[in-house]
Amino acid sequence: MSLTDKAITRIRELIQSGELLPGAKLPPEQQLAADLGLSRNLMREAVKALVVSRVLEIRRGDGTYVTSLEPHLLLDGLGTAVEMLRGETLLQLTEVRRLFEPVATGLAATRIGAAQLAEVRRHLDAMRAARDDAELLTEHDAAFHRAVLAATGNETLVSLLEGISSSTLRARVWRGLVDEDASGLTLTEHETIYAALADRDAALAEAAALVHVSSTERWLRDHLGAD
Repeated sequence: MSLTDKAITRIRELIQSGELLPGAKLPPEQQLAADLGLSRNLMREAVKALVVSRVLEIRRGDGTYVTSLEPHLLLDGLGTAVEMLRGETLLQLTEVRRLFEPVATGLAATRIGAAQLAEVRRHLDAMRAARDDAELLTEHDAAFHRAVLAATGNETLVSLLEGISSSTLRARVWRGLVDEDASGLTLTEHETIYAALADRDAALAEAAALVHVSSTERWLRDHLGAD
């Protein structure tokens, strides 16, 4: 572990122990460095790294603060990281999505409210209207799933799956561009998911989502294999 990594660990320990709570202001750089037995340069590098990872934020003219530490902040970089995945590792990512998203969709069916269901329906209708426009269809496809996940009320789950789905988004665009039958199949699968949500049928919603994610995974596996 580098000296900078050790400095990062020391600051994280302060946060994890509760000595620095979400929203708390850090002591001045010189004081914090002295308290932790670190040089100011090391402290400065550690703070920079924790700002990048959204653990800390610098307010110009005010000081450095612990962020809210909410999942959407801390997991925000996940999507950027997984965008770098290629080939077999992209397939591994779709496997992860297959493990999580169907269960999340089933959970959404038990919790979804009328306004949330209407939002899901709005994107489904937009998908129907955009069936001949692969890029627009994909955009509403992603929004459809975001609306479903939001209905779970589980922000951590939403942030995790949003990060994963941002990487598979390219695969859906690719599918729409090269497979003429993809839009019809995609619409049918989403209509089945929506119907299960409308009926508040958790088992059917989970099964429908599993079919949909598995279909995308199978298509991607076949095409990557062919390449």
